[in-house]
Amino acid sequence: MVQKIDGRAIAERVKDEIARKIYALNGPRPNLAIVLVGERSDSQLYVSLKEKEGKKVGVDTHLYKFSADVSEAELLATIDFLNRDESIDGILIQLPLPEKFNADKIVDCLNPLKDVDGFHPGHPDYILSPVFASVLACLEEIKFDPAGKTACVLYNAKVFGKSLAKILRERGLKVGLKRNIAAADLVISALGRPHSLKKDMIKDGAILIDIGITKVDGKVLGDVDYEDVKDKAAFITPVPGGIGPMTIAFLFKNVLEIYKRR
Repeated sequence: MVQKIDGRAIAERVKDEIARKIYALNGPRPNLAIVLVGERSDSQLYVSLKEKEGKKVGVDTHLYKFSADVSEAELLATIDFLNRDESIDGILIQLPLPEKFNADKIVDCLNPLKDVDGFHPGHPDYILSPVFASVLACLEEIKFDPAGKTACVLYNAKVFGKSLAKILRERGLKVGLKRNIAAADLVISALGRPHSLKKDMIKDGAILIDIGITKVDGKVLGDVDYEDVKDKAAFITPVPGGIGPMTIAFLFKNVLEIYKRR
């Protein structure tokens, strides 16, 4: 029977530490700008959660929301403004962007010292993508040994997929393509396609980290069909209650780190 990785418990430990450190600053609070483009339900959900959790830990959030038909020039002008705004410590561009945008180009326009997602190629070593930090926290929680193990990453945004694959390789994992999913010891899915990952697609004892999140008829669903895979997988991050809470916690950890260094 599959074991659930309790993302909420991990997140609460991280957030408690952040709140204590911000309280101890006894001064101005860290500020995070969030750029949201389009109407994807998963992106909107994540942004609303980030705004809510920011208040709890002591980080002020500022939302810059655009319709999907916003021009590239307007979007880049906003990012340039935020890059130069001394009151903003960190900037987050909610991915994935609408298909008409080149995500790599948009991310590259960020001030790397304000990139809380850690996707800019010039980001400092002390910043790790919140999603990547969450994945690593899950593997640490279950005492996963990467030696000789293979991983498969399913993704929409190339900037995300390439970066995560690099992080996993640096930890000693062999990272394959989608066609290698059936042989992978670790499967990480960030597609935003509800219940698209079934038991006949994975190997016995696979570890499933579900980053995808979609709201369907008022319910929050992940990429993994939990009921279908629960007798075949070894570990799984549930949706809700898995990766989502952790990414938000590690996001604010990055905001605090940038604030302290500025």
